[in-house]
Order: sequence, then C-alpha cells, then structure tokens
Amino acid sequence: MLAIKGSVAVITGGSGGIGKTLAEYWLKEGGKAVIADIQEEALQTTEKELQKISSEVASIVCNVTKEDDCSRLAQYAIEKFGAINLVAPFAGITGDAMMIKTDRTTGKVTGKMSLELFQRVIDINLTGVFLTVRECVEQMINHDCRGLICLVSSTGSLGTAGQINYSSSKAAMAVMPKVLTAEFFRRNIADKIRCMAVAPGYVGTQMVKNIDEKVLGKIIDQVPIGRLIEPEEVISLVAELYKNEAMAGETVFIHGGLRLGSKG
Repeated sequence: MLAIKGSVAVITGGSGGIGKTLAEYWLKEGGKAVIADIQEEALQTTEKELQKISSEVASIVCNVTKEDDCSRLAQYAIEKFGAINLVAPFAGITGDAMMIKTDRTTGKVTGKMSLELFQRVIDINLTGVFLTVRECVEQMINHDCRGLICLVSSTGSLGTAGQINYSSSKAAMAVMPKVLTAEFFRRNIADKIRCMAVAPGYVGTQMVKNIDEKVLGKIIDQVPIGRLIEPEEVISLVAELYKNEAMAGETVFIHGGLRLGSKG
C-alpha cells in the first residue's frame, strides 16, 4: 500500500472542480501538490486557499495542449518537490452540440458541429492528457518514482447524444490504462508505475449545480441513488486507487448506478 503522506501529486485543471478537491484532500493527508491551470488568476486564488491547509503546494500556469508547457510542468514538480507520485490530468472541457442538426418540419440539415468545436475538446481532453502523462512519466522513470497515473473518463464514454467530441475523448481515457499498463509491463516498470481511470457520472461541481433547475432535476431523475455524485466521493476513490497497488489497467465507474438510455 502506498502512503499519501510525503507523496507528490501533479494536478492539471487544479484551480477548480475535482482537481481542486483532489489538491485539498492530498494536502490534508500530508501530501504535496503541484496544481496547474491555464487560468492564471484562478490558479493564484486557489493556491492561496490551499496554503491555508499546507505550505507544501505550488502552482504553475500550463496550457496542456502545448508540449513545452507540459514538459515545464513535469520538470517544475521535480525541481520543487523532488518526485512525482500521482499524475492527475484533470483539465477538461465540454463543447456540446449535435453532429448534425435538422429542421423538424423539412427534415433537412440546418447545421453541423464545427470542426473547431470538435477539435478544441479533443485537444484539451485527449491530446492534453497524452502530453501531461508522457512528460510526467518520463520524469517518474528518470527519478525512480513510484506511483499512479489516474485518468478521468466518464459515463459519457458509453455514448451520450450531443457529445461526440466529449464522449470520444472520454472513451479514449477508458482504454488508456490498458495500453499504458501493457507498455509499462514490457518495460519492466509496471510494478512501480500504474495507470487507472475513474469514470464519474454527474458530479456536483459548481458548473453542474449552475445548470437550469428543471434540467438538473431531469438529470438527477436518471440517477438511482437520487442525487449528484459529490467531488469528495470521486477523490476518495482516486485516493484508494493510489494506495492500493493491486489496482492497475482498469477503469472504475462511480456514477450512483446511472445507466444511459438509447437516446443518451
């Protein structure tokens, strides 16, 4: 079992949502955290809040779609704390739209998801994760670090209408643990560096809670436990995956029993 105390977590999307919740948890448990985000002002505000918990926190502005930024992030973590033990590439966005929009009267196509919207979600949610993980794993190997790569998939990976971009990116997160575990196994480092993914359902982040009350009510009606998943519940799972070294190469759903219907 790995101990969180003294371990170093690198968290993208760290200025809010489950990224911030993870940083709070990690610091309270005696760990160290490097939080990264593209929003500098929000990042600085979050760092100040986290410093009230522990001084063992640092922040760095990072655009996860840029190779140089991700490389700098990984190197900064090593320079600041001497190790990387948990890689949590939690930066992500949605960009919902139907791939094809039709007129209800004529049935003819009236609109299409733009390439720009599709590509932006893929760039951040997929390419950004690849770059973050690649650069951090390089440093982990070179500095003989032990730990976990924890990705965030989603129930959306099962296929949600209006989210061909987001669902595709999250489906990729669901298969990455298997691919990386196989690669680590071939390189004889699978006993030191593991990869897992968590796949939340509807999580009660501020963004979700700001959804129109009627729409949110319909969402909750689909969840058997009758409520949103709390960010702390997701992080509790992440922590267990980190500590339990028997967990490798899989995706674990945490969705309150949610099952998507045929119309997503």
